[in-house]
Amino acid sequence: MANAFLYGIGSVIIVSLVSLLGALTLTLSDRTLHRVLLYLVSFSAGALLADALVHMLPEAAQTLGFGTMMAAYVLLGIVLSFIVEKFIQWRHCHLGHSREHPHPFAYMNLIGDAVHNFIDGIIIMASYLGGIPLGIATTLAVVFHEIPQEIGDYGILIHGGFTRRKAIIFNLATALTAVVGAIAGYFIANAWQGIAMVLLPIAAGHFIYIASTDLLPELHKEVRAEKSAMQLLAILLGIGVMMLLLLFE
Repeated sequence: MANAFLYGIGSVIIVSLVSLLGALTLTLSDRTLHRVLLYLVSFSAGALLADALVHMLPEAAQTLGFGTMMAAYVLLGIVLSFIVEKFIQWRHCHLGHSREHPHPFAYMNLIGDAVHNFIDGIIIMASYLGGIPLGIATTLAVVFHEIPQEIGDYGILIHGGFTRRKAIIFNLATALTAVVGAIAGYFIANAWQGIAMVLLPIAAGHFIYIASTDLLPELHKEVRAEKSAMQLLAILLGIGVMMLLLLFE
């Protein structure tokens, strides 16, 4: 379990550093950024779905079995994700803002990010407690999801009135809540034996929710055949990467 803790902490630190990629948006035109983000979102959707269905659920099934209890935990993960997104995510309100007084929605975005990153930290640690290969697969899935999300979050903070420097610092600070989540997940697992196998299907429901309600609907906004085909290839590539990781289990 000590190795799982070290792997988990190291992984969430890497995931947290992904927040710094938001600064790269300064070097890209809006058109290029939009095109890149669509493919990153496509890849992320495939990776999240495959990690949930190919890695997390089969691992948890070894303890829980594929039955009503497993389905209940997956549904719990979906419902909890809905609650988090519904009541914590930022809401755009048409109020004035400035560099001295950033728009309230920018702060709401930071709060929502902190909660999501905390949950990601718990999920990553629970995955490592289920096995090192499972933890690595889940970490990669989270990283693939975080890249487009962090780029978008950085843009939200800039639009909300943050300076570039403050946007980077605040985004990194909220990203580090994943480390807190990982530590909390570890101690919860120590206090409650077998909780890791319960958290896995809940985490799978969380990943399925993100991919199905946030990522895939975004891709449907693109209707051109060529771009849609490229999105499909990116989704399949994300699935393929998760499938290849099975070779190392």
